[in-house]
This record gives sequence, C-alpha cells and structure tokens, in this order.
Amino acid sequence: FNEDANKKVALIDCGVKKNIINNFLERGIGVVLFPYDTDYKIILDYSPDGLMITSGPGNPDRVHETISTVQKLSERLPIFGICMGQQLVAKSFGARSYKMKFGHRGANQPVKDLKTGKVYITSQNHGFTIDKESINETDLVLTQVNLNDGTPEGFSHKELPVHCIQYHPEAGPGPNDTRYVFDKFSQMMDEY
Repeated sequence: FNEDANKKVALIDCGVKKNIINNFLERGIGVVLFPYDTDYKIILDYSPDGLMITSGPGNPDRVHETISTVQKLSERLPIFGICMGQQLVAKSFGARSYKMKFGHRGANQPVKDLKTGKVYITSQNHGFTIDKESINETDLVLTQVNLNDGTPEGFSHKELPVHCIQYHPEAGPGPNDTRYVFDKFSQMMDEY
C-alpha cells in the first residue's frame, strides 16, 4: 500500500484490521504486509523504517514465529504492537501472558496513561493479557493500565524504540481518541 511513500512500515499480519492500514496511509506511510510467520530476513529485504505487529485472535503462546521475528528485529527497527501484537512483543522481551478470567470486550474500557494521568475510553476485544509482575522482570516499562482491573494496557522499552498498547486505537471510540499512537510511532521511525 502506497509504494511511493518516503517512509514505510513492515506490518506483520496476525489479523490486521483495515483501519490500521488506513491510519498509516493517512499519515503518508507506506505499508508492506507480511504473514505472521515471515522470516525476519525477508522483512529486512524491504528496508522498512519500522515494524508493526497487529492484533489478532487467539493465544499468544502459539505464535512462536512472530515472537522470534521481534527478537531478531528489536535492535534494528522501531516496533509498535497493538492488542495481540502487544502480547507478542512483551513475550519477545521475556514477559509472560495468561488467559483472563473475564476478557475485555467492547468500546468502553477506561485506560489510564501513567505518565500524564489522562484517561482514555478505548475499544478492546481480547481474552489474554500480559502478567503485570513479569513486565518488571524485563527492560519494559508499564505506561498504561486498565482502570477496571489494573491489567497492563501499554508499555515501552527502557532503551529501544518500542511502544505497544493492548487496545484498538484505530477504532477511536472515546472523546479523546487514541489515534495519536500512530503519530507517536511515525515520530519514532523518523528519529531512529
């Protein structure tokens, strides 16, 4: 998509929603789609400016190929993960995931940004999450939490250009839409 763009993102498709692609295209960023099991060398052949791991269904423990790809590219490219993509990136840095007793479903999940204190109303649809304590055992830093149950909703890496969120910013259900995360990732690609 948008092959003539000056900047392009390699998008690992674990179940991508069209609006994720649209958010990149609206910002003039080209998108190259790759299946979840694509070898990292093939991705590098396209010379992307960043790597995005999309949302998708199922258990993140079963997507070993994507976890391996993130591990191999984490020091080479800025990385952005959404929903299951967040879980896969977290696992690639050593965090653990688990099946939730009650998953997050719907367009009314309150998420608090721990740095700004701002609360966003988010759209979510997931039954797995990252173990909060396991994040502390990694080089990841928790940045956002769900106000209903305290589960992780976002993290960044202490040193690398890695930022992930559990919710769906492309849906933008609340009065303070979270689509800014696409701008943040674009800026990360510019600066890296």
